[in-house]
Amino acid sequence: MSLAVVAPIRSRPLLQSHQDIADFEQDLLSEFVLARAAAGLADESISGDVAGAA
Repeated sequence: MSLAVVAPIRSRPLLQSHQDIADFEQDLLSEFVLARAAAGLADESISGDVAGAA
């Protein structure tokens, strides 16, 4: 088995303003919370991780 090279299928988002950066960070945090919830972690665990990331 070998590793395959994975190329991005779209360009990176252009973060041109402070609002763009804040929106992008909020999206990442939301995806993180959803992934942890989907994995079955307890709400308390997720809340603690989010509070530590902020």
